[in-house]
Amino acid sequence: MTNPPRHSRRDFLRGSGFALGAAILAACGGADARPAATATAPPSPTTPPPPAATPPAPTPSPAPTPVASLEEKIGQMLMVGFAGTVLEAGSPFAAAVESGRVVNTVHFARNVASPGQLAALDASLQALSPVPMLIATDQEGGQVARLRPAQGFPAAVSAAELAALNNLDITRQRGATTARALAAAGINLNLAPVVDLNANPSNPVIGAIGRSFSASPGVVTDQALAFIAGHHDNGVLCTLKHFPGHGSSTADSHLGFVDVTETWSEVELEPFRRIIAAGQADAIMTAHIFNANLDPDLPATLSHATIEGVLRGDLGYDGVVITDDMQMGAISQYYGFEAALELAINAGADIIAIANMLAYDASAAPSAFTAILNAVNAGRIPTARIDQSYQRILKLKAKLA
Repeated sequence: MTNPPRHSRRDFLRGSGFALGAAILAACGGADARPAATATAPPSPTTPPPPAATPPAPTPSPAPTPVASLEEKIGQMLMVGFAGTVLEAGSPFAAAVESGRVVNTVHFARNVASPGQLAALDASLQALSPVPMLIATDQEGGQVARLRPAQGFPAAVSAAELAALNNLDITRQRGATTARALAAAGINLNLAPVVDLNANPSNPVIGAIGRSFSASPGVVTDQALAFIAGHHDNGVLCTLKHFPGHGSSTADSHLGFVDVTETWSEVELEPFRRIIAAGQADAIMTAHIFNANLDPDLPATLSHATIEGVLRGDLGYDGVVITDDMQMGAISQYYGFEAALELAINAGADIIAIANMLAYDASAAPSAFTAILNAVNAGRIPTARIDQSYQRILKLKAKLA
């Protein structure tokens, strides 16, 4: 397999809408009509001849917009984690980034030692990538925070604690504090806030660890909007999760199959609906939950009925959809790796997240790229589906320009 054509970052920005330009064509008017001179009428000796007309300068042709290859488009659709606090030259992950086969990543505690170290790591990633990267992390606050005070980062309180304060100004300030720390370290996408309703306070992965703002859709919406505003004030994008609602579950989808058919209610869609309507949904992450109310066969991440039917159709969302980690038990224990990738993309997911955390695989980045490329070439994933995701991702990244 040959490496995809490597377009420069300047070409990418020009082609994606990061830098806008227009060539203005000047229309040339015809010369004024003049009466013809007779052959016997000599020119007046006192009248100088008219100056020769200066031809208009040719309008420069606009620079051609580079056409992204299929390989480049697939690279934009992958978000893969890696181990280490430095980027190891020659590693499979570094090679995937440099070739454009993976141009987004997600950080965990294993990547973080200090603010200075993390900033240097992220600068090295951006320098290596042929196009701007999304560099993400889960900095929700409370128990789910990858950047910790012990490493020199500001404390981030949980969603439950923020809601208990019942002060949207404080929530926005806290969001801003978090975003400033992320931005300084080179992280431009927070995989937060959680907008799951606290429908089951004993939920081991949401309610029991303070990840939900409230059981009230209004409180969740208002708190999330304030949190997002604090991030946008500081140039960091946010991700709503976990669509279509993980708050009523009684089990953890990291570990295995989770069925919310009997516990989920349609009100869990409300925070997503309202934040989308407010124009503040940068990206939305799917849940690996099974919900027969929405799809009798597949979990949300792999469900066309859930992503295209409910999220895009009913809720009117046309932004980027990111999967939760595809190595989580709810997916990996029931679907083959390649089959899951195909199902997720055909369902409408735009960015495939492979955290490489639960089961580290140094070859995950090139393996995922190759699996998707082969599926497209074999006709199992339509090229139009890849193009859709590519355009959505470019629009998302344009917000960072």
